[in-house]
Amino acid sequence: MHSREVLTFGIGWAIFKLLKRAFGTGPLDNLPCPPGGSFLAGHFDKVFDVDGWDYHKRLAATYGSVIKLRGAFGTKALFVYDPKALYHIFITGPTRFRRDQGVFNALTWGEGLLATSGQQHRRQRKMLNPVFSEARMRDMVPIFYDVTHKLRNTLMGKVLDGPQEIDMSHWMSRTALELIGQSGLGNTFDALTENSDSQEHPYVHGVRKFADTFTRLSFAREYVLPWVYNIGTPGFRRWVVDTITWGPLRDMRDIADVMRSTSDEIVGSKRRAMKEGGEAVTNQVGRGKDILSVLLRENMKASDDDRLTDEELLGQVSTLTFAAMDTTSNAVSRVLWLLSHNVDAQNKLREEIREAHHMCGGDRLGYDELISLPFLDAVCRETHRLHPPAPTIGRETRGDVMLPFSKSVRGNDGSEMYQVLVPKGTMVFTSLLSSNCNPDLWGPDSYEWKPERWIEGLPGSVIGAKLPGVYSHLMTFAGGRRACIGFKFSQLEMKAVLCVLLDKFKFAPAKGKEIEWKMAAIVTPVVVGELGATRLPLVVSLAN
Repeated sequence: MHSREVLTFGIGWAIFKLLKRAFGTGPLDNLPCPPGGSFLAGHFDKVFDVDGWDYHKRLAATYGSVIKLRGAFGTKALFVYDPKALYHIFITGPTRFRRDQGVFNALTWGEGLLATSGQQHRRQRKMLNPVFSEARMRDMVPIFYDVTHKLRNTLMGKVLDGPQEIDMSHWMSRTALELIGQSGLGNTFDALTENSDSQEHPYVHGVRKFADTFTRLSFAREYVLPWVYNIGTPGFRRWVVDTITWGPLRDMRDIADVMRSTSDEIVGSKRRAMKEGGEAVTNQVGRGKDILSVLLRENMKASDDDRLTDEELLGQVSTLTFAAMDTTSNAVSRVLWLLSHNVDAQNKLREEIREAHHMCGGDRLGYDELISLPFLDAVCRETHRLHPPAPTIGRETRGDVMLPFSKSVRGNDGSEMYQVLVPKGTMVFTSLLSSNCNPDLWGPDSYEWKPERWIEGLPGSVIGAKLPGVYSHLMTFAGGRRACIGFKFSQLEMKAVLCVLLDKFKFAPAKGKEIEWKMAAIVTPVVVGELGATRLPLVVSLAN
């Protein structure tokens, strides 16, 4: 067969596959499906729209908990928040639902938890689980206060002469990075002073640019990378990236390079200190109690079968940083924004914090006191319920999978469906937001922020649903083998920051500046009418 014939055959076969996808019938076709959806984007342009909150809510309210979507180039996808289906995806059959973005994560962050799968992922979690134990979390609390008190002192200097409008998203981002830097990596990046921002480490600059660059690469990540990521040698692939002049790709290359070199430096310094021992360890940031130091010690003691390679250790550095930074900073920012609009809740929480400080005789609560403040805990849980930092998680089926439902879904032919066969290669979007706000479970006020619901007692429908989430009947931190390993760390950090800030400061909305929260890779705040930048201006003043 001549080359022209081969090319013609290849093009014909590709067209045939596309037409079969677009017009062929399959088991998903009986599920309810919203109208519209172009051939090129399907419904994905609306699902991934940064202003897609109303669309997601309308999908759930109109079409139920298992919905067929039209994907790009005629593919078929699912939008799911049914409890039993979620349990099957995350707990019963996780090996049959592949996590998307694994290849991209490996190329940018290295062989960390977010990029690996199968036995390699299980081995990494086995090594990391003890690092996030309660005993280790107790060691984190003093570090959290050391960092957050630097922020408090800087803000105090800004508002001593009266209320000031301050971009709290900016300061929460810097604080979150320094918190994971010191407690996670045993390294400092930011003095958290007014002028330290102008001298930021290249690593810090890369971390801050990552989310925006990630979003700009959305199409390439979804539809180009899966086909080209393993072509040729690593050297050839690097040459291709260096040759292409597309801005977002080059930005991501530079970010990945800085992360790699910085990870090398951090791990190398830890190893040198451990080799010297004694004061070389205790004089480091984190005093040898940071997550990375503990991980390195545990790894040295592990068997050959369990021990992480150097590449895997380096991968954990960037993974820990990104997993802990934007999610926590935006969660704390969201709490401050909510409290600025709910003065009674803000005052009630401040009173609880100050009473706890009075009881302990200082402004640093211990681990047990910090996790036992009932209204603080309720505020954090309710904020994570209603506002998960990542509203959806994508999965792709590795083979044909029978997906069961907890309640019947009325098919297009009028039949009652209790399960559906999901073909191999189907994208499945698990809606954490819709699950957390499911009115069948949480009641008619499910989309209202009510911290008191956690104190009054959850409805039996929530408890009986047996959701697979690892955190308080919520899907915010996912569930099963790939659940967020650091969710307790995140909660503890969040509570420490809020205790320090609310004890000293009041927060109010900035006049004339309406805030919108964008549904990007991580939900972020922007000022309506301003272009691009993440900002959360609030009026900050001293609390009486």
